[in-house]
Amino acid sequence: MTDLADLELAHRLADEADAIARRHFSATAIESRTKSDGSPVTDADEEIEIVLRSLIRQEHPDDAFIGEEFGAQGHGRRRWIIDAIDGTASFLAGEPEWSTLIAVEEDGRITLGMVSAPALGHRWWASPDSGSWEGPCPSNSAAPVHRLALSEGRSARDAAVGIWPPPSRLNHQERTVAARLARGVSQVRPSLDWSAAVPIAPAPRKPSTGSGTCHGALLVVTGQLDAFLLLGAGPWDIAPLIPIVQEAGGTFSDLTGQHRTDTGAALFARPGLHQQLLDIAAN
Repeated sequence: MTDLADLELAHRLADEADAIARRHFSATAIESRTKSDGSPVTDADEEIEIVLRSLIRQEHPDDAFIGEEFGAQGHGRRRWIIDAIDGTASFLAGEPEWSTLIAVEEDGRITLGMVSAPALGHRWWASPDSGSWEGPCPSNSAAPVHRLALSEGRSARDAAVGIWPPPSRLNHQERTVAARLARGVSQVRPSLDWSAAVPIAPAPRKPSTGSGTCHGALLVVTGQLDAFLLLGAGPWDIAPLIPIVQEAGGTFSDLTGQHRTDTGAALFARPGLHQQLLDIAAN
């Protein structure tokens, strides 16, 4: 299959997800349940993942699938990676910074990434060697799209870095890494004691709250942060952002410098900063 065909299908999947999410988001009350990991889940999360699984299976019955809510299905060289609603807490709070994340992985390489944020009216997407783009949603909108490009980063010591989730949701090793990075840069968002394990009140807001984006990596792509560290994450939180950041000129790796989505950590950065930040986090 060509990248163009995958992109067209991803836009259709995002349009379907947007419609379902908008319907639930406009409801008087959104009910949620707490999963075993302590995070919330709604009927919208589950409905979107079920519908997208079905549509992908109809188009490509041999493709594998993994989603946050219902896990992995199938085996093969191609795999769709889906987070039905990334930012469920924002969704429940009536805030617009949530989205559907979609990625395609082929032979271990992410070949397409898409983030669709209907409450913000924006969508971001990329595939290797095709550029990183921001445009409207739904995909049939007449509004223009524009290409994203990052400038060279300054010194890591002068950098503004986002970290998520807050320290109370991290294990000891993750808090240690976050605290090292926070101490080694000029500004960290949110500004917290990243070594503290005790929850604080009020609960800190994620770096993208009020930013016009819905994911910390998009703050890098849009020039609002120099880097973003995501910890305790699943592949569905990471994979869709990889080509969007890289095609804009940015960089990605886990904390060991490897291009992996299964280690729970992701560092996205402007060009020129990545290794400096990895060194700070390690020491």
